[in-house]
Amino acid sequence: MLRFIMSFFGAIFTMVTLGLVMVALGIGGIFSFYGKDLPSTETLSRYQPATISRVYSGEGAIIDEFARERRLFTPIEEIPEIVQYAFVSAEDQNFFTHPGYDIRGIAAAALEAIMSRGEDVRGASTITQQVMKNFLLSSERTAERKIRELILAVRIERVMDKSQILELYLNEIFLGQNSSGVTAAAQSYFNKPLSRLTPGEAAYLAALAQRPGNLHPVRQYEDSVARRNYVLGRLADDGYITEEVAEAEKAMPLRTVQSGDYDSFRSQLPPRNYFTDEIRRQLSRNFGEEEFFTGGLSIRATIDADMQIVAEHALQQALEEYDRNLGQWRGTGKTIETDQLETEELWRAALSSTSVPRDVTLDGDWLPAVVLNVEDQQLTVGIEGVDGTQTVPREDIRWLVGDFFDNFKIGDVVHVRRLTEGDAFVRWSLRQVPAVQGAFMAMDVNTGRVIAMQGGFSYQATELNRATQAFRQPGSSFKPFVYAAALDSGYSPATIVVDAPIEINTPQGLWRPQNSSNQFYGPTPLRTGIEQSRNLMTIRLAQEVGMDVIADYAERFGVYGDGEMGEFLSNSLGSEETTLFRLVAAYSMFANGGEVVEPTLVDRVQNRFGETVYQHDTRTCVDCSIPSLPAGDAPTIQSNRERIMNAVTAYQLTSMMEGVVQRGTASSVINLPVPIAGKTGTTNDAKDVWFVGFSSNIAAGCYIGYDTPNPLGRGIYGGTTCGPVFQRFMAEAINEYGGGPFNVPDDCQFINIDRFTGARMPDGSTGPNVISECFRVGEEPIFGIMFDGGFAMSADLPLFDEVQQETRSVTTSDGNTATVGPNASFGTLSSGGLY
Repeated sequence: MLRFIMSFFGAIFTMVTLGLVMVALGIGGIFSFYGKDLPSTETLSRYQPATISRVYSGEGAIIDEFARERRLFTPIEEIPEIVQYAFVSAEDQNFFTHPGYDIRGIAAAALEAIMSRGEDVRGASTITQQVMKNFLLSSERTAERKIRELILAVRIERVMDKSQILELYLNEIFLGQNSSGVTAAAQSYFNKPLSRLTPGEAAYLAALAQRPGNLHPVRQYEDSVARRNYVLGRLADDGYITEEVAEAEKAMPLRTVQSGDYDSFRSQLPPRNYFTDEIRRQLSRNFGEEEFFTGGLSIRATIDADMQIVAEHALQQALEEYDRNLGQWRGTGKTIETDQLETEELWRAALSSTSVPRDVTLDGDWLPAVVLNVEDQQLTVGIEGVDGTQTVPREDIRWLVGDFFDNFKIGDVVHVRRLTEGDAFVRWSLRQVPAVQGAFMAMDVNTGRVIAMQGGFSYQATELNRATQAFRQPGSSFKPFVYAAALDSGYSPATIVVDAPIEINTPQGLWRPQNSSNQFYGPTPLRTGIEQSRNLMTIRLAQEVGMDVIADYAERFGVYGDGEMGEFLSNSLGSEETTLFRLVAAYSMFANGGEVVEPTLVDRVQNRFGETVYQHDTRTCVDCSIPSLPAGDAPTIQSNRERIMNAVTAYQLTSMMEGVVQRGTASSVINLPVPIAGKTGTTNDAKDVWFVGFSSNIAAGCYIGYDTPNPLGRGIYGGTTCGPVFQRFMAEAINEYGGGPFNVPDDCQFINIDRFTGARMPDGSTGPNVISECFRVGEEPIFGIMFDGGFAMSADLPLFDEVQQETRSVTTSDGNTATVGPNASFGTLSSGGLY
């Protein structure tokens, strides 16, 4: 009997043992099968999450950010314990003790699923398993994925400690509002850093981990509070906070950005503008879009925030003045339907959702408004952010051409701004974004740092950056490169070139270029030619020098890319298109004495680890490490830049362009307290107008024209239209950055010249026609030779005498008065160059 009993129990034991072995082998086989070809856990050790790239001003303020998803990576050491514990209590109470999976959690979830017959299926994944799912696996809910997830969780627990796993989890998890990770979520919901979160706020973020799309703090307020309170209770049960703290936090309302209790983080940033968007464009090209939008770059911009506003307003004022002189009303082109105007609540909601520019601050904020009534003497409007209704009197709209009632209809969306005298409100004034556009840019001539850039009237109206993306004809603002090529080829500012009619056969027919004045001035020095922007002189000079030489100069200065400039004589007058960005950078090389300078919008770029991956200024500061320098001494900077132009040539050209401002085509609009050089530009039919100029340290330029080139009208010139933009900006820039005389090279010898005839004047002579010209030391200038470019001329040309007198008086060095003759006559002519 005993033997039978022993045999029976032995058989049962053997069966149980074999069963357990079979189960173990089965589980082992399953795990072995699904454990093949799993992603390597080493991937996590190299984890670099997609994080926000931020743009900072020189003072360290955030001015813009770019990201595909809002995430700010934060090391676990910098995540407060209350935030860590809130997620552990809400998602995985046994996180710090389990081996990667939680048997009790799995059993409880399985029991609930069986009892509900599959209707109540909840996850039993630990934080470690969720990390595996988020990083290495898909989100499909299958048994196969759960097995793989568990296998990987066990593996990762063997190679990473709990704090590392929790760091990955808290930086990766999606928490709604386009926010991934706890740091970005804290900003999105509370506009706070993690260190300032209350236990209740940390609990709400942890509550979002399970249902980020169903716990909106406004739309699902009751559910959000209930889930927050549940997490607070778990925190107290687990001993992370006291019961008193938990109860006090439960009694608090849920205050968030979404409910209007806090300002949003984005609202504290300036609106995106042309400057930061151009940084996006350039760095996306240099680093790749993926790295820019996900790499967590820290970008130090060159922008001067105050000067950027000055630039915006200077350009906007010129565009608005031109637009108002046309007297045409276009408005925004947006309307609100009549049924949405019945109540204030309706029209305000409709107005706030209407896409119109809200970034214009010229003479005050331009606010969107809707026309509610058109009366005989006024418009009644509802204005965004202003209580009640307001009126725009008819007298404010006198600049409009046409009938008052034809211009406005009920429901029209318009812009208005407050018109004030001092601090006193006068009335609401109607505004519109001009159809004409333009661009402005300013940069440091020595470092290339772009301090301001405005690519149009309003970035929110059109994102096209006309400073960098619009290719336009520069017109006469290109002429300095013709003169630069000539000066480097042996000509001087006193060289005489004939200003007379030209006829050129082209494939398109006979070309007869004209001066802007439609007059001819005969033999004229180069200085006067550039000061008065003489087209015929420029063409003859270009023929003498050679368009191949001029094209080479323009390409060396970066006005055009290699091989881009056609070698046609018309291009000497600026008919080949380029950008304002390129032209201002090229002018900077005149200002700094002929050294290559690369314009940049970025001083430095650091990666997510704080390593510098780009730095613009590579010059060496010799004595910056000295604790104190003698009073009045500046640090010594060693430049390693390439010289692109002879320093004497650069100074000669700068001096000639000073004449443009002092006596020439810009003299009526540029009046600044430091020396300024520059050049106006007006293309055929005034389709584009320009002014580009510089002080000793800042170069700036403006162009204005329609996006689809059309004539701007009679009487529109670069000097009178773009010149005031330069004047307004530089007046403020000089206050900020100063300025002084242009640097004179050591190789200059100065000789007095009559600027009308090019004749040599006695040393020490003075007078309005006397110019002290720089010539290269050791090169004795030859006077009296004139150049005609080889074009035939009539002997009886109807020349215009710009001096309007036969003789002029000058004061000699001994104080006596001497008389000089009239303009140069046709004496010795040459059709050859002086190379």
